[in-house]
Amino acid sequence: MPESFTPAARAIFDKTVLAHVASLGADGGPNVTPVWVELDGDNIVINTALGRAKARNLANDARVAVSLTDPDDPYVVIAVRGTVVGFTTDGADENIDRLAKKYLNLDSYPYRREGEIRVVVRISPDRIAQQPN
Repeated sequence: MPESFTPAARAIFDKTVLAHVASLGADGGPNVTPVWVELDGDNIVINTALGRAKARNLANDARVAVSLTDPDDPYVVIAVRGTVVGFTTDGADENIDRLAKKYLNLDSYPYRREGEIRVVVRISPDRIAQQPN
């Protein structure tokens, strides 16, 4: 059964904190990438582009880990093991623009590349650890 985030954890997700997403490659090797992040209910939502290692890995193996460190207190950490429950291009451009507003205070994501196809990845937490508890 999926777990829920505490109000304190939700407050960290609301900050301009980078999350680190760990995925598994086809050879079983780990890949860790810093990403912008938000919550939608209890789902972690990230955005990437098709063709990137992270997108390939998450499309092929739904197991994922995500960690965040509170930017205001490096001893407050959230670590999540989860499962990809959504992987879609629908709404991905609007999502990255919303994240650009949160992280850069810009209305539109400024790093788009020609021909790039954005994808929204939704992660359901299977296990949430928070330090301190």
